[in-house]
Amino acid sequence: MENQKLIPKHGGYRQLKSFQTTEIIFDLTKIFCEKFYRTNKTDRSYRTAEQMEQAARSGRQNIAEGSQASGTSKKTELKLIGVARASLEELLLDYEDFLRQRNLAVWAKDSPQVAEIRQLAYKSNRTYTTYESYLDSPESFANCAICLIHQANFLLDRQLKTLEQDFLTKGGFTENLYRSRKEFRGQQ
Repeated sequence: MENQKLIPKHGGYRQLKSFQTTEIIFDLTKIFCEKFYRTNKTDRSYRTAEQMEQAARSGRQNIAEGSQASGTSKKTELKLIGVARASLEELLLDYEDFLRQRNLAVWAKDSPQVAEIRQLAYKSNRTYTTYESYLDSPESFANCAICLIHQANFLLDRQLKTLEQDFLTKGGFTENLYRSRKEFRGQQ
């Protein structure tokens, strides 16, 4: 532990592909809700839009918060990344419900459209505008969002596995704090 900082480097969430993808999902969800839910002034459609936006926001914000907390609590980081993953699962169901309730198609994961959307993940400096060509119809828009949610969920699942493995091999903050203190006392 010598030469190692007590509080390890943490944060850096803006460089995570999971965060970048959830930021796009959040932006697209705001636009989607304005376009397809808020045009109908019923309380139910407004509630659905609010819930979708909150789930998208939660996915993004919990990645940031978990990453920031990781310096002093791996347990909190794991928990918040799990919450982000759960929020995106909720949002996925909302988009699937939207398509099903309107008798619109859910694109198969091996469809040409999904393959095109997947390829866009490799573009640098992606934003929601990267996906503009898929935002012209409700079916295309919702399926684009679904594809992005699947990508984010895949990334978060991998992130969770890595965090679990790191915790098992390196321990958490409290363990490292105790180990550092013990080493410090041994040097005196």
